[in-house]
Amino acid sequence: MTTTAHTKLTSDQIEAFGKEMDALRKRVVDDLGERDAEYIRNIISVQRRLEVAGRGLLFFGVLPPAWIAGVTALSLSKIIDNMEIGHNVMHGQYDWMQDPALTSGSFEWDNTIAGDSWRYTHNYVHHTFTNIIGKDHDATGYGVMRLTEETPWHPVWLGNPVYAFLLQSLFQWGTALQELESEKMIRGEKTWAEAQEAFGRFLRKAGPQALKDYVIFPALSGPFAPITFAGNATANFVRNWWASSVIFCGHFPEGVQTFSIEETQDESKAGWYYRQVCGSANFTGGRWLQILSGNLSFQIEHHLFPDLPAHRYEEMSVEVKEICERYGVPYHNQAMYKQLGSVWKKIFKLALPGKSKPAEQVESVVVDEDQPKVTVDDRSLASV
Repeated sequence: MTTTAHTKLTSDQIEAFGKEMDALRKRVVDDLGERDAEYIRNIISVQRRLEVAGRGLLFFGVLPPAWIAGVTALSLSKIIDNMEIGHNVMHGQYDWMQDPALTSGSFEWDNTIAGDSWRYTHNYVHHTFTNIIGKDHDATGYGVMRLTEETPWHPVWLGNPVYAFLLQSLFQWGTALQELESEKMIRGEKTWAEAQEAFGRFLRKAGPQALKDYVIFPALSGPFAPITFAGNATANFVRNWWASSVIFCGHFPEGVQTFSIEETQDESKAGWYYRQVCGSANFTGGRWLQILSGNLSFQIEHHLFPDLPAHRYEEMSVEVKEICERYGVPYHNQAMYKQLGSVWKKIFKLALPGKSKPAEQVESVVVDEDQPKVTVDDRSLASV
């Protein structure tokens, strides 16, 4: 077997590491209450006010200051709706409140991707198989970018920076179509018949979403419809670039590690925790950056505890970092601009031909066979 930069821990060390993460999680779960409920309700109130202000101002968008203010408010509204509300609610972070409006299984957001598709591609596939090459679609660049050396180079990857730019610009549409796995259809690994159900979900959600942003609200503006149309399109563009930048920073910087199917097939719950830390990165910033990122500035904590209220991640990160330091597990944390710069450096680097790494890159971490395994056989998030 070959080796890589992964920290080598014994099976006993991994299990001890996992127990400390379990204990931290339990303490937070036991402490959930009114503080958390008040937080999410306040965030929803802010988001709704921003949306009303943004759409209202765009009705007067013929006046440049009103248009700029309207786009700004609507962009912030869409960002908060997607990042701090939709993403986190659909992870089940507020299911304990038993509020029908905040129930993960039925929540929908201001986005072209259907909630059911997101809960499958993101909550189940990505969070269960984080950074496992061949299982996690996100890890290899969503099928449209070359982001790992395990992906063999082909002349088509010379367009890597262009694909990345287009993906970020059209991010809500890229994620909406992710469940189709179009790259598999192109390679003949998946038939159109197998993708039809997912395509139906896409049409049922994306159609009304596009109608709202590009037909209904512009039409309500009467003669100023083109100006409102441009404002809505700009707000969506801003939201797309922000959301994709946050996700790029948490998943793709230099130092974030990928894993082979072979080394994770006998993975315990503790091993799953270990993989989440090694396969994620945080970025630093102030309070508003945390809110606008959905607290995914603490991507490591989110991958460890996806169903805990995200506003708790900052306080949890202190202990997570301390645990990682004691076990020698890398804890990636830099300023956002440095993480994003690292990702774009990788995008340009991997556009060029170079030696590809074999799929079996890492020496397997052997975990005791009698330990509980992380297994998922439905569309729900793996038990963590």
